[in-house]
Amino acid sequence: MPQYKGSREVISIHVGQAGVQIGNACWELFCLEHGIQPDGYHVEDDSYDEETETINTFFAETAGGKHVPRCLFVDLEPTVVDEVRTGTYRSLFHPEQLLSGKEDAANCYARGRYTIGREMIDVCLLVSF
Repeated sequence: MPQYKGSREVISIHVGQAGVQIGNACWELFCLEHGIQPDGYHVEDDSYDEETETINTFFAETAGGKHVPRCLFVDLEPTVVDEVRTGTYRSLFHPEQLLSGKEDAANCYARGRYTIGREMIDVCLLVSF
């Protein structure tokens, strides 16, 4: 069976308090593994080998050389997403990737699914990578 040799891209979607917190930790780790600084720029390294580098799997590179994660952070309650917006890696993410509502669902499934959450779904679908 032939192996696929094309480019591979991963898009991460982190939902809710736990998802956003775990996602933030994962992206810090991805940056460390791929030599990306908190501002999104690649650390110049002599051991960098473009053929074996998988940086484009997780990051999109802008014309200015900045690497932006292919991810989306979503929570109905803004506190946890605001931690990402103001954290060490705040310059790494584009503001459109950090989506939060104005209030949470107050631990009520129906409220999160049918009212507040329904409005957030439309916003999430408009994000482009």
